[in-house]
Amino acid sequence: MPSHLPPFLHPLTASDSAPSKEALTFHEAVFYHQAPLGPAHALWWPSKQTTPNVVILFIPGNPGLLHFYTPFLTAIHSDDTTQKLAILAHAHINHTPGIQEGPITSWSLTSQVQSAIEALEAIKLTCGPSSKVVVIGHSVGGWISLQVLKARPSLIASVFLLFPTIAMIGDTPNGKRLSPFFSPAGRLLLSHASYLTRILPDSLLSYIFNDWPLPQVLVLKILLHSPRSINAALTMAGEEMETIRELDVVLLEEHRHKLFFYFAENDDWVGDQKDNLLRSFHPDTGALNIVHGEPDIPHSFCINHGAQLASQCIKWLDVIL
Repeated sequence: MPSHLPPFLHPLTASDSAPSKEALTFHEAVFYHQAPLGPAHALWWPSKQTTPNVVILFIPGNPGLLHFYTPFLTAIHSDDTTQKLAILAHAHINHTPGIQEGPITSWSLTSQVQSAIEALEAIKLTCGPSSKVVVIGHSVGGWISLQVLKARPSLIASVFLLFPTIAMIGDTPNGKRLSPFFSPAGRLLLSHASYLTRILPDSLLSYIFNDWPLPQVLVLKILLHSPRSINAALTMAGEEMETIRELDVVLLEEHRHKLFFYFAENDDWVGDQKDNLLRSFHPDTGALNIVHGEPDIPHSFCINHGAQLASQCIKWLDVIL
């Protein structure tokens, strides 16, 4: 496949979602879904040579702004020695400022799952049956990845789950602490408060988030200036609290040979569910790849620790390929 966009993506020449207009290794794009779903922001890293043998479908956490993850995904792409790895990062519908269309129903968790399924099917249709698709999901993107695996198991070679929130998310420390902000009143308050952030200078944001690289601060700034994106992210988060409940042990056992987990030592979005997940697997039913991360790598790894997670994903790719 040539280096330009695959046919299922449309070029995005200018986007409020991008913190920088510099020449980069990836292409800005839009993925147009079937109605009634709205479009989604997408980033495409083409294979360095010919048609890709492996395509990574990346599904972000919440909020699903892809530019938070570009250092991580670029590192994976740069470290590929096969020259035949491509990456499609697919945002959540209505989370990206400047790419927001369609009815409010397309903000739902169910719609995000369906949009990811459409992205997977587009990859397979374009790249052919011999190509392998590896799905990588971060946080709630891990839960969405598992739903995609459940719906289309024959199309997926492996699933990498990074800091996955796949059970009882409402009972986690952060789920309990932040739940008031996911209510209708909380969503209204925070989304309208975003107008006030427009008067904040970039220097103040950089001071508040002094351990963040400047490009990540600029991504946050773009989000803070978009009431619609904030509302969509909080609406989805509220549905996560209600929907992501009991661990789907049957699904995990059925596909355990395809699953790779990365957990933080301490993660307030996962809490005790990590131990519950580990206890749920039967030890005599085959290998299971679970990595417990370094103590200083947080749930929001994409801000400062993309290289470490990229290295881990490359190791997993070496195992399955």
